[in-house]
Amino acid sequence: MVITSDTIIVTASLVTAMITIGGIALAIVRWVFRQQEQDKDIKNMKEEQCLLTYGVRACLDGLEQMGANHTVTEAKNKIDEHLNQKAHDM
Repeated sequence: MVITSDTIIVTASLVTAMITIGGIALAIVRWVFRQQEQDKDIKNMKEEQCLLTYGVRACLDGLEQMGANHTVTEAKNKIDEHLNQKAHDM
């Protein structure tokens, strides 16, 4: 077998193309994994935010029962309205 300069050039071109395709594939895989991780983080944040909202609502309810009025009642009603709208949007 005779190795010519054309054979070396073609081989180098093929190796370069394969490395480039592999690099692109690796970048896509990393991007997908990063998106999945972000989706998990967003889900956890939404659950935490839901718990915090219910906690704030419970605090406002307690304040209202103790006699606090005006902004407490208004804030509690706004939270109730928001939760009701979100429940129907799902």
